[in-house]
Amino acid sequence: MWEKIKVIWKIPELRSKIGLTLLMLAIYRVGFQIQVPILDQAKVNSLSQQKGGVGDMLEAVAMLSASRLRDVTIFGLGIMPYISASIIFQLLASVYPPLEQLQKEGEAGRKKINEYTRYATFGLCLFQSWFYIKSYVVGQGLIDPAFDVWYWKLTTVLTMTAGTMFLMWLGEQIDEFGIGNGISLLIMAGILARMPSAGLELLQQASFDLSGSGGKIGIAGLIVLAAMFVAVVMGVVFITLGQRRISMQSAKHVRGRRVFGGTKNYMPLKVNQAGVMPIIFASSLLMFPMIIFTNLAHIASPDSWFGHTVEWFNSIFNYAKSDRGYVYNLCYLILIYFFCYFWTAITFNPKDMADNLKNFGSFIPGYRPGKRTADYLEKVMVRITYVGAGFLAVVAIIPTIVSSSLGVNYVIANFYGGTSLLIAVSVAFDLVQKIDSHLVMRNYTGLLEK
Repeated sequence: MWEKIKVIWKIPELRSKIGLTLLMLAIYRVGFQIQVPILDQAKVNSLSQQKGGVGDMLEAVAMLSASRLRDVTIFGLGIMPYISASIIFQLLASVYPPLEQLQKEGEAGRKKINEYTRYATFGLCLFQSWFYIKSYVVGQGLIDPAFDVWYWKLTTVLTMTAGTMFLMWLGEQIDEFGIGNGISLLIMAGILARMPSAGLELLQQASFDLSGSGGKIGIAGLIVLAAMFVAVVMGVVFITLGQRRISMQSAKHVRGRRVFGGTKNYMPLKVNQAGVMPIIFASSLLMFPMIIFTNLAHIASPDSWFGHTVEWFNSIFNYAKSDRGYVYNLCYLILIYFFCYFWTAITFNPKDMADNLKNFGSFIPGYRPGKRTADYLEKVMVRITYVGAGFLAVVAIIPTIVSSSLGVNYVIANFYGGTSLLIAVSVAFDLVQKIDSHLVMRNYTGLLEK
C-alpha cells in the first residue's frame, strides 16, 4: 500500500490535483474560524459549551451540510443551500418538460441548469441566513447590543450568503481542477473535522469499570461501540459496492465479411441506488414537528388536555427532551423507505434504459426489447431497493439505539455509527476510484487491486 501511495506522488498531474484539493479544503476549514462581527463572544462561548437542546439540534443539522451553525461563522450556512437548490432542480426536471429537455441537450443543457441552480442558491442563502439570524442569533440573545441595528444584521446576512457562494465556488474548482466531487469532499471534511472532538468527549464519558458507574460508559460499553463501528463500516462498504448484475447480450451484425457483436456482458444496478439522500430527507422532515410542537408548548396551557398532548409530541420529536422511542423510530423508518423508492423513481428510468439497449443493439436474454425489458428492469430495481432501504434504515437507527441504551450523547453516536459514517465511507470510495482511474490510465495498479 505504501508503494502505491508513493506512486501517486510521482505522477505530476495527479500530484497537482491532490495538492489543489487539499489547499481548497484547508481554505474551507480556515473560514470556519472566522465569526461574524455582531456577536457577543461570551454568550456564544457559553452556549457552545451547553449540551442538548438547540445546540445539539444545530450540530446534527450542520453535520449533513458542511456547516457550523452553533458558532455563527462566515461559512455558517455551509453548502446546504446549494444542495437544496440542486435537489429542487433535479426533481423539477422529472415533472417540468422544459427542464427535462435541457437535461437531454448534453453539456450545454447541464451548464444552463447549473446557472439556474446558482441563482436559486443565492435566493435560498438570503432567506436561510435571515431566518437563522432572526431565530437563533437574536432569539438566543447572542447579538452584541452595540450591533443590534438593522444594517449590521443585513451585513451579516450578506456575509453568510457570500460565504456559501464562495463554498460553492470552491466545490466547482475541486470538480474542475482537483480530484473527486467537490461538494461531497466539503461535507466529508466537515464530518471528519468533528470526529476527534467527538472521540475525546466519548473518552471523557468512559470509565475503567466493567459496567460503568456514575453515568459513565464502562469497558463493556466501549467494546460494544468499537464492534458496532467496525460492523457499520463493513456494512457500508458491502452495500456501497453491492451490485445486481443483469446479463445482457449484443446482437450480431455483419459488415462485409466480418461478424461483429454477439458478446455477453452485464448491466450493474446498485443496491443502494438512492445513496444517502433518503436519510437526509427523512431527518430534515422530522425537524418540522419539533419546531411546531416546541412553539405550541410555549402557548398551550400545561394543565389542559391540549397541553398534555403537545407535551407528549414534544417529548418525542424534541432534541432536548426526546429519548427517541418507538414512535420516533417508526416515523424515521417509514420516511426512509418512502424516500428510497421516491428518489430511485426520480433518478432511475427503466424506459430510457430499455430504449438505449434497443438503440445500441443489445438485449436481455429472455425479454423482448422495449416494454418487456423496461418492466423487468423496474421489477428488479423495486426488489433491490427494498434491500438498500433496509440497510439505510438500520444505519440511521444505530445512533438512536446507541444513545438510548448506552447513554452516549446522540451527536457523538451519530458520528461513529450513522449517517456521518455512511457519507464519509461513500465519499472516500468515490475519491479512491477517481485516483484509481488516473493510476490505471498510466498502467499502474489501482489502490484497491492486489
